[in-house]
Amino acid sequence: MKLAVVGDCLLDVDLHGAVERVCPDAPAPVLDVAEERARPGGAGLAAALAAADGVDVTLVGAIADDADGRRLREELSGLSTVLGRSSAPTPVKTRLRCGGHSLARVDRGGGPGAPEVTDEMLDAVLDADFVLVSDYGRGLVRDERLRAVLTRVPVVWDPHPRGPAPVPNARLVTPNAAEAARFSGHPDPADAARALRAKWDARAVVVTLGAGGALLDAGGTPVAVPAPEVPVPDPCGAGDRFAVTAAARLMAGAATDDAVADAVTSAADFLLRGGASGFRPAGRVPRPRAEPVSPVDRVLARGGVVVAAGGCFDLLHAGHVRTLRAARSLGDCLVVCLNSDASVRRLKGPGRPVNREHDRAEVLRALDCVDDVVVFDEDTPERVLAVLRPDVWVKGGDYSADSLPEAELVRGWGGRTVVVPYHRGRSTTEMLSRRG
Repeated sequence: MKLAVVGDCLLDVDLHGAVERVCPDAPAPVLDVAEERARPGGAGLAAALAAADGVDVTLVGAIADDADGRRLREELSGLSTVLGRSSAPTPVKTRLRCGGHSLARVDRGGGPGAPEVTDEMLDAVLDADFVLVSDYGRGLVRDERLRAVLTRVPVVWDPHPRGPAPVPNARLVTPNAAEAARFSGHPDPADAARALRAKWDARAVVVTLGAGGALLDAGGTPVAVPAPEVPVPDPCGAGDRFAVTAAARLMAGAATDDAVADAVTSAADFLLRGGASGFRPAGRVPRPRAEPVSPVDRVLARGGVVVAAGGCFDLLHAGHVRTLRAARSLGDCLVVCLNSDASVRRLKGPGRPVNREHDRAEVLRALDCVDDVVVFDEDTPERVLAVLRPDVWVKGGDYSADSLPEAELVRGWGGRTVVVPYHRGRSTTEMLSRRG
């Protein structure tokens, strides 16, 4: 299925460095810049996030023909795009960053202008199975021809305070708390969501609440979705991550409340990994991170021992818990490499997994002995291990360490593979066979 992301594209630039002194002529820190990173922002970030998830996505937008616009197009080169021209200068947001935090932001460009909407852009919207409108208040989605087309496809609308109202009958509208209060005049999120659903004639409105999760009104009793507790040094990009996940899940046929729950978890995981500053668009060459942004990075930064363990963990049972506790005792943090739903089906058969990967990851993250979860799509975890490069790789079961195909890979960077005791009679397969 095809997703179209429609909206305003920005250029985001991060200047990473160290602060070791204060400016002699003003009470201001001096940032010694070590690295400059550019990336797509706005609708460009949303499309890049969808592409990194494996979604068939096309970005529909308008970009000025200026130096910043050309740089932005280069950053979008790995994506499918249908782009018109904008008469306004390309909006650029430059963040000065140190130690995982933004010290200041400098904005330029993006003044008044008329974004071009071409027939090719309209065709790309109509060709999509689902649309995410990523409005950044630059005028694109005010175009009447575009709005008429958007009423003919299923839409998730991520609004902006300077933007227009969503088109009627949107599947989901995703304002944050401040936007919802401004649009509705109601400071209470539940009152705001109810009022906006009626005002906008939307099927559902979800008010995102940051660390408070989200509140969904789809008619009837509002649904409160809590968020996992994660450190948030920089919330940039969380709203885009939320909207992309919600749109992709709805496009795949999920119920609205399930899509919102997955979106909350996805946004929290995105922030745990550094948010927009830690994200690398698909097709771009990753660069070393300048600051720790996850539990693994923090352990590595202080010279600690990283332990990884892998498996399907479909129905969590006592054997799993014992294995994970044993693994965690071998180092300073434990990362679980979790087989995706597609990977489990190939390994276990069409009736598995019983629980979806998002649910399995959520249960694992709730365990005190688990510091992080990474989902992989392959049958074996070699690719994700090559990225993590753990000091210790742990398997639970009746294996010998040398018989594991990953053992040689782990030895390549000086790591070791260990096997922890196998708890006979405790396995998902046996549990399901007894149920039958």
